[in-house]
Amino acid sequence: MIASLLIANRGEIACRVIRTAQRLGIRTIAVYSDADRHAVHVAMADEAVHIGGAAARDSYLSIEKIIAACKQTGAEAVHPGYGFLSENPAFAKALEEAGIIFVGPPVKAIEAMGDKITSKKLAAEAGVSTVPGHMGLIADADEAARISAMIGYPVMIKASAGGGGKGMRIAWTDEEAREGFDRSKSEAASSFGDDRIFIEKFVTEPRHIEIQLIGDGQGNVLWLNERECSIQRRNQKVIEEAPSPFLDEATRVAMGEQSVALAKAVGYTSAGTVEFIVDKDRNFYFLEMNTRLQVEHPVTELITGLDLVELMLRVASGEQLPLTQADVKRDGWAIESRIYAEDPYRNFLPSTGRLTRYRPPAENSVQAPFIRNDTGVQEGGEISTFYDPMIAKLCTWAPTRIAAIEAMQDALDEFELEGVGNNIPFLSAVMAQERFREGRLTTGYIAEEFPNGFSGVELGAESLSHLAALACCSAFALDQRLYPATPEPRAVLIGDQRWDFSVRADGIEYWLTAPDGKKLLVESGWRPGMSLCIARVDGELHHVRLDRVTGGFRLRWRGADLTARVLLPHVADLMPLMPVKVPPDLSKFLLCPMPGQLVRLDVAEGDIVEDGQPLAIVEAMKMENVLKSDKRARVSAIRAQPGTVLAVDEVILEFEAI
Repeated sequence: MIASLLIANRGEIACRVIRTAQRLGIRTIAVYSDADRHAVHVAMADEAVHIGGAAARDSYLSIEKIIAACKQTGAEAVHPGYGFLSENPAFAKALEEAGIIFVGPPVKAIEAMGDKITSKKLAAEAGVSTVPGHMGLIADADEAARISAMIGYPVMIKASAGGGGKGMRIAWTDEEAREGFDRSKSEAASSFGDDRIFIEKFVTEPRHIEIQLIGDGQGNVLWLNERECSIQRRNQKVIEEAPSPFLDEATRVAMGEQSVALAKAVGYTSAGTVEFIVDKDRNFYFLEMNTRLQVEHPVTELITGLDLVELMLRVASGEQLPLTQADVKRDGWAIESRIYAEDPYRNFLPSTGRLTRYRPPAENSVQAPFIRNDTGVQEGGEISTFYDPMIAKLCTWAPTRIAAIEAMQDALDEFELEGVGNNIPFLSAVMAQERFREGRLTTGYIAEEFPNGFSGVELGAESLSHLAALACCSAFALDQRLYPATPEPRAVLIGDQRWDFSVRADGIEYWLTAPDGKKLLVESGWRPGMSLCIARVDGELHHVRLDRVTGGFRLRWRGADLTARVLLPHVADLMPLMPVKVPPDLSKFLLCPMPGQLVRLDVAEGDIVEDGQPLAIVEAMKMENVLKSDKRARVSAIRAQPGTVLAVDEVILEFEAI
């Protein structure tokens, strides 16, 4: 077994690898940038080495600095995690030349599968189903439009060296093909240092389903079931599960066997994933092979009982896989929700800042449902603009899919996260949707279900009344600190709805009586200072994040974010007479929707712009975001120039009506 391991990564995947390595008795070495000096993975490791500036190119993408850290610490092997240098053949080759073990596949396999053009040709030769497309190099945007028209719209424009949703665009017209080619080429150059682009047919109503592989140096390759990764936004996976609710056994086996054939054709060892696009008739087409550990690997571990990092380390140590294909099990159902620092109410734009509260649900691997939270952050840590905005991967396992979904709903409700915008409300909303619960998924799910973006969740009448009751009982508990509370009536206002209750308490039991005599029993152990309320209302269990605000409480549950004001009835009677503050009119400004750098401005002062016209491009979290006009107007002033680093809501342009 390897004696010492350097993890050439950061964040949650570095922590994940360190946990398994330390369990196996391996000395662990972390590397860190200026921005990660106080990061969790640095504290977890047995040793840590500073490797450079905050920008990835100055630290985590520097092959020379990683190898220097290995030599400095005597690291016998390197685990690359995912992203950064994990699929860079030059890195694997440099380690090999330095006599350091690369915990991953051979250089030739990375080269063959890492280039999407080459990998598709090899897949076809290995008998794997492939999508029609143009695998040759494309000179410019006009040629991209011509090729797209020949293939037939819609098409997918993709970076050959791409991954993680970067350098990818769907085009439905010649104009979109030209724009998509330019944007994909630019993103590919900045993210991967390789701006080659290819184009293939975009399968409508597609599902994204992938096969997990593990291979050893003795020629054994196993497929470890599939993962359904269809819930995506901007080609970035958001929710994954294993197994897929769509595949039948015959399709599952065919996909697994073709994946193994491809891996054997390129001499693959270690963990890898073959991704497929699957149409509504269960026809499947090779998409790409990721020659690394996937972000979503925990769901496979939860249904198979295997530790993929351990298997990677054993294979890298020269050991044979300790199981055969017949030993691979598929037990229960696992779901993963990626917790991102992004604002779902503002088109999921990246959010940065300090985690003023970070209290994930308690992990549990003893009694179903299981809860697992892979993370690399802690309360007080900072989410910066330099790296991926993922905060954690929250996973649940249960014997059935519906039970796993319900466990995820409760876990999301319990996840306390403050200081940065986050997508927990959106994830909760998806878990509650009937279409998701029925497993009717496609990669267009988010666009189809949220065509106008995410604006929160509207709760039903019973759920609202339960939250109103919880607010009333919590206010009663607050009052008890000051004076003996009496069954004095209280009014609860949520939006334009009102509930009136009298309260009688006995320990954790609260009896609420409405004016019509209807009673509610609330069992709540909430006390002042607690930010999570776990309570039963008429026997129904609720996990509600509850924070005090002026005159009441902020309640967050099942994706809804509400303010409940708890008042004396005569005060509540006067509330409809209070003036409502009108928000300012910002329609004459183009505001920067996220912290980022203005990389391009497409208009000049005095220009007349049309509805939907591209105005500017802001780069944030390694993604280029095109800002478009939402009306016809004249540009009256330019407030920011390309190269400027902008804050959220900083003014870029001013408009005047025409």
